[in-house]
Amino acid sequence: MTDQTQDLTLDEIRALLAPILPRHAAFDGWRPEAVAMAAAEKGIDADVAALAFDGGAMGMIEAWFASIDARMLEVLPPEKLATMSIRKKISALIETRLALLAPDREALRRAQAILAMPANAVRAAKLGWHAADIMWRAAGDTATDLNHYSKRATLGSIYAATLLTFVNDESEDHADSRAFLTRRIEGIMRFEKMKARFKGVGDGEHLSLSRFIGRLRYPAV
Repeated sequence: MTDQTQDLTLDEIRALLAPILPRHAAFDGWRPEAVAMAAAEKGIDADVAALAFDGGAMGMIEAWFASIDARMLEVLPPEKLATMSIRKKISALIETRLALLAPDREALRRAQAILAMPANAVRAAKLGWHAADIMWRAAGDTATDLNHYSKRATLGSIYAATLLTFVNDESEDHADSRAFLTRRIEGIMRFEKMKARFKGVGDGEHLSLSRFIGRLRYPAV
C-alpha cells in the first residue's frame, strides 16, 4: 500500500475501488480477481481489499451501484434540479445514471445475470428500491403516505425495464433507450393523474397501480 492509502478504513477502500471495479468485472466477472485488479490499480494491498469486499459478488455490485448513486447526485445537485419540472427531474436522473453506466455495459450485463439469480432476489429488490428512493428524494418528493411506496414501485419498475433495454442498445447515443424511457415517464405522469381521479374511491388506487405495473411488463408497441 502507498503512503496515501495505508491509513484508509475498509469503508474508504470500498468507496475508492467501487467505481473502477466494473472495468475489471467486465473481463474477470464479479469475482475476487476483479477486486485484486482494482486494488493493484489504486495501490491497495489485495488482501486488505478482499476484506473490504467480503460480501462476494453482490457486495461488489452493491458498492458499484452506491458509487453510481453518489456520482448522480454530484452531477445533478439540488440547485440544478430545482429549476426542472418533476417529469424533467426524473428523466434527467435516470439519463444521468445511464450515462454513468454506459462505459461499463458489459459489467452491467454480468451484474444483471447475478441479480436475476433466485438466491439474490431480496437484495436485488432492495437495490432497485434504493435507486428509486434516491431519485425521488433528489426530485424533491416528500410523500409519506401510500404515494411514497407507489411512486418508488413504479419508478423502480421503469428503471429496471430501461436498464434491460439499455444494456443491449446499439443505437447511436443510446437513442432507443432514451425513447423507451420517455414513454415510461409519460406513463408515470398518466398514472399520477389517474390516482388523482381515484382519490378517496375505495381501493381504486391499488387497482390502478396493478394495471400500470402490468403495462410496464407488457408495454404496447
